[in-house]
Amino acid sequence: MGCCSGRCTLIFICTLQLVLALERQVFDFLGYQWAPILANFFHIIIVILGLFGTIQYRPRYIVVYTVWAALWVAWNVFIICFYLDVGGLSKDSDLLTFNISAHHSWWGEHGPGCVRREMHQAPGVRTTDSQSYITVMGCLLGYQYIEVAHSGAQILVALLGFVYACYVVSAITEEEDSFDFIGGFDPFPLYHINEKSSDLLLKPMYPST
Repeated sequence: MGCCSGRCTLIFICTLQLVLALERQVFDFLGYQWAPILANFFHIIIVILGLFGTIQYRPRYIVVYTVWAALWVAWNVFIICFYLDVGGLSKDSDLLTFNISAHHSWWGEHGPGCVRREMHQAPGVRTTDSQSYITVMGCLLGYQYIEVAHSGAQILVALLGFVYACYVVSAITEEEDSFDFIGGFDPFPLYHINEKSSDLLLKPMYPST
């Protein structure tokens, strides 16, 4: 009963992780955040693998999911430090875009209450930049805090998945060990063979007529 409830909970957690990862992937695509896009892609694959292992009683797949859950927590801690400018990191850098472009978080221009305005340059001014630039005003919440909230939710769910995955692996392993102990995988128990062989030894031999 405990293993069943643990499996059901882990299945729910994996499903929730898939929903959160797909939601995050959409907004990372909109912001051209290439490093998070790759991380989310691998995360979705491993979560599907863990979900399959949980449903099909494959503890090895669940172990892979468990290891990835720990790495996923570390990655989201890095994302939080990046957007909060911790440890020499800067949210204004192009680290998450691999320095390919100057794009930043999609929430920077489309957050709650944000008003996006395109300002045109003076007619006589010529620069190598675009002819217009964008200003964002009136945001009720800074985009960095929205990204931190996303990563915080990912960490919380990943920690729950890690705990329940360890529990399910332990429960499945104990069930397999107990099944082996009672001879569940022995199709021909030895006592049947010994019984038949003793009958043959005690059976009198008469010449055939």
